[in-house]
Amino acid sequence: MTIHINQENSQFHLQGKEVSYIFQVMRNGQIGQLYFGQKLRHRDDFSHLSKEEFRVTSSYLYEEDPSFSLDTVKQDYPSYGTSDYREPAFHIIQPDGSRISNFTYQSHQVVKGKPGLKGLPATYVEDETEAETLVLRLFDEVTEVELNLMYTVYHNRNVIVRSVNFINKGVEEHVLDRALSASIDLPDSNFEWLQLAGSWSRERHIHKQRLHPGIQRIQSTRGTSSSQHNPYIGLKRPETTEIEGEVYGFSLVYSGNFLAQVEVDQYDISRVSMGISPFDFSWKLNPGESFQTPEVVMGYSRAGLNDLSQTYHDLYQGRLARGKWRDRERPVLINNWEATYFDFNEEKLLSIAEQSQKLGIELFVLDDGWFGRRNDDTTSLGDWFVDEAKLPNGLKPLVDQVNDLGMSFGLWFEPEMVSKESQLYKEHPEWIIHVPGRKPSTGRHQLVLDFSNPDVVEYIYEQMAAVLSESNIEYVKWDMNRYMTEIGSARLASDQQMEVPHRYMLGVYHLYEKLVNAFPHVLFESCASGGARFDPGMLYYAPQGWTSDDTDAIERLSIQYGTSMVYPLSGMGAHISAVPNHQVKRVTSLKTRGDVAYFGAFGYELDVTEMDDEEKEQVKKQVAWYKEHRHLLQYGTFHRLISPFEGDGNETSWMAVSKDQNKAVVGYYQVLARVNPGFNRVKLSGLDPDKEYRMEGFERTYFGDELMHAGIQLEGGYDGSQTGGIDESGDFSSQLFVLTSVNES
Repeated sequence: MTIHINQENSQFHLQGKEVSYIFQVMRNGQIGQLYFGQKLRHRDDFSHLSKEEFRVTSSYLYEEDPSFSLDTVKQDYPSYGTSDYREPAFHIIQPDGSRISNFTYQSHQVVKGKPGLKGLPATYVEDETEAETLVLRLFDEVTEVELNLMYTVYHNRNVIVRSVNFINKGVEEHVLDRALSASIDLPDSNFEWLQLAGSWSRERHIHKQRLHPGIQRIQSTRGTSSSQHNPYIGLKRPETTEIEGEVYGFSLVYSGNFLAQVEVDQYDISRVSMGISPFDFSWKLNPGESFQTPEVVMGYSRAGLNDLSQTYHDLYQGRLARGKWRDRERPVLINNWEATYFDFNEEKLLSIAEQSQKLGIELFVLDDGWFGRRNDDTTSLGDWFVDEAKLPNGLKPLVDQVNDLGMSFGLWFEPEMVSKESQLYKEHPEWIIHVPGRKPSTGRHQLVLDFSNPDVVEYIYEQMAAVLSESNIEYVKWDMNRYMTEIGSARLASDQQMEVPHRYMLGVYHLYEKLVNAFPHVLFESCASGGARFDPGMLYYAPQGWTSDDTDAIERLSIQYGTSMVYPLSGMGAHISAVPNHQVKRVTSLKTRGDVAYFGAFGYELDVTEMDDEEKEQVKKQVAWYKEHRHLLQYGTFHRLISPFEGDGNETSWMAVSKDQNKAVVGYYQVLARVNPGFNRVKLSGLDPDKEYRMEGFERTYFGDELMHAGIQLEGGYDGSQTGGIDESGDFSSQLFVLTSVNES
């Protein structure tokens, strides 16, 4: 049993693998938070975990009892305006203008497994015995709105998954202008806040700071989860490291505008809130209608950041990603974008494919420029038909020829956008997100289609489905290169304009769902100017995402390290590109570029026809090596060892370990060389301490406990003599270590 219910005192205890989540119905009928953390044994009363005490400055619900105030108690999904002065989880505006509500407990239900969320991505179960879901039904008698709080606990995972459903059971219309997915009050504020922040080409860098009184928050108001802030925050104890200490994680399974915040109050309670951003949001809740929030996955570990990350990796890889490609090894691909940009023809594409096939590459991807009259980024988005000036024979003959080489074929789309210079815009100028009478801003010479309009979504589906049905296309790169501005919809009423961003996101999910169902063999990769929509919501439809447009190996150390806080390696597109790098102009060796890109869904983003024979031979060896270790790298257990965000940032190290702990691959990276350095070691993680390992290139063997506690002795750097040092010790250098257990049966 994972859900225990103490009927007499209305207490609920959710037990996961090593986690407990405990709450109760308070005397006013609302839900009080008791505990979230390391797994506790169940007992018949947890009332001692709650504290009610008089405070002279507080307001009280009961005049005869000044000890009970919502200003001082911990709550689980708090409301607004009845003695709690902190920010609430939800807010309902009623016809008379009131914002006050009083949702009280009515009943509960325990459901085996985990119900899906209508129209939204969500974690799931394949067997109902994996998890149990508790649904609490609350009701407000004045508004006649029902509130269903949903909590899922997995038997063998350390997560609690939460979402909320609002149902208007009355006869009057109400407006939600705040509807978060989860709120929880933690009993103290002795935490470091961890977020993944950045911008285009430097996404998901790790930033940490101590909590302080007041509100700390991140959010996106751009129409996507954004490259500026990822929909994830961690709360770690100051002493917590990668391998030990307590840490909480909060991850939102959503791809649009979001809010994640912690409010530290006057009594040092930390209120964590997460969900759709209330900024520029409202939702008209008509009689009989409901509103479903996205879900928040709350994780917990007392074994450090790595352990929490591995919890998310395992869940998102196996119970969020879906379909044929969820558990399959990802093909080694080559994308023509940085090789040709818009300037290509059939002959050029085939020459790249032919050379790539000889090197062992398995998938050829045709990027932007194949459709309409797309010779630059000013035209043709929305016109999803082949540009016969570039491909006079059409797409199918090209696909067939690539297939005849023994390679799969992939294609780029940007379904959510339209160019002013396009047939689609000329026929349907009202189909863009816009405000009448206001000049629309442009970005990259394109406008955002109004995916809150089902007619637009259906039109784009028909266009894409026609292309995918005509040829044997087995991979789709789905790009999105424009944030929202002048947000409005010609289809929606004036009092629904603030629904546009969320309705847009529901439209994107609907299009993805239709395509995934119609073309289950296709591997979808999400992209949004690189990593501007790299979030759990996308993983539900596209099991891998383009991690960043920045393919520079050194910058990728930070990007991939930060991304791994939440996301599995199988979900990270990681490619080798040409040098000087097209984003930062840095020159790194082909070896270093490969050693970084191996830790992800591996591929190339360059023109192999311009390589000399020595480089081609090196690529051939890289591809062969990756294929040999691909399953381990994509589906092993990932451990971060040395952070580029700590110290001077000159070193980074990480490793992947097979599930049976018989094999491991370790990567070590140095940004700048040091003259006459010390004798550095890297301590490994995740090995079996009792197993004996042979390290490729070394004569002797090592036990797991040695490698984890004493570490690997790294090769020395330049020692001041002409003959000292090794090739791998210079600037932008890397070393790989492959370990195999000699105990393997």
